Amino acid sequence: MKAQPHPQQHNRLTTLRQFDILDTPRERDFDDIVALASEICGTPIAVINLIDEHRQWFKAEVGLGVRETPLATSICSHVILEEDFVEIEDTLIDERTADNELCLAPDNGLRFYAGALLRAENGLPIGTFCVLDTKPNKLTDMQRKVLSILARRVMRELELRVALKSQDALRNEMDHRVKNSLQTISSNLNVQERLGTRTGDWPAVFSAVRRQIDAVSAVHRELHRSKGSETLNLSDYLQTLAGHLADSIPAGISLEVDAASIMIPPKIATSLGVVINEFVANAMKHAFHNQQSGQITVSATHDGRQIHLLCHNDAGEDVAPEPKETTGLGQRLLKAAIAQHGGIVDQGPDSTGGYTLDAKIPFRIAST
Repeated sequence: MKAQPHPQQHNRLTTLRQFDILDTPRERDFDDIVALASEICGTPIAVINLIDEHRQWFKAEVGLGVRETPLATSICSHVILEEDFVEIEDTLIDERTADNELCLAPDNGLRFYAGALLRAENGLPIGTFCVLDTKPNKLTDMQRKVLSILARRVMRELELRVALKSQDALRNEMDHRVKNSLQTISSNLNVQERLGTRTGDWPAVFSAVRRQIDAVSAVHRELHRSKGSETLNLSDYLQTLAGHLADSIPAGISLEVDAASIMIPPKIATSLGVVINEFVANAMKHAFHNQQSGQITVSATHDGRQIHLLCHNDAGEDVAPEPKETTGLGQRLLKAAIAQHGGIVDQGPDSTGGYTLDAKIPFRIAST
């Protein structure tokens, strides 16, 4: 009997693919775990099995000699619909497996199965850690406990790898933020240098530079602070952030913000802050670097279904592009900040001769 898809199949598959483990080479760490399970449970077969959309794929296996098989013959596709641990002492008398061709095979048919779910932190199963035998069997309590412990060990290893990749992405994001902030300071230094040369008022120039550095520090502090809150008022947060950003740009460039007064999660607040910070930094670098006046506007509205962020500068983008490698990183970070919430972002020159960024993030306000 072929198993039905998981009730949350779309979310389950999304979770599975976030681990970026499918179709990766064999690794000794995982091979050692299945070998240990096979020995402890006394079964010829042990598998770390990930249930994809149309197949089951084996990160590690002992006793099978293949890396994947179709879902039609998958016992584990039944198991992910059930409890954390499933044991089938004789597959030929269990309705889930009695007609499975792998179990009916006269030679080396799969007659015994025991599997522990590989369950992600969000509660969704991505596969199983299972042992199989070619004859009916039954595990001891100790063997079941060991199999469950090893399954949790596999999940911890997968989750650790995702966390390490997230840390790498965070470092890249922070490096890029700092680079853009330093470039903003550099642009303003050029303006202040010309002013000092013309007026001779160098104390005022140094004071302006000091204020800008303080403002840039405040922007980074605000972005960091938002991650530690339970909820934030969108209007208050963006107004505070904009105030710091305004202090970091030349006096002739105005920054205006109009945001809805709604409570939002800190992760969305941080993402919006990253996008606005990136937009202002790029405007200073590309649009206003040879100008002493201009306007940047930011609006954030909510229509009951989504947050709509609209950023605009009235100078357009300079024809000389940013170096490809930094543009690529900056664009990936900006898009990732929106995409992680299921949102979309579009940007480019507009009909007014300026430059516009248009981002939408799905968000429904919880009813009280």
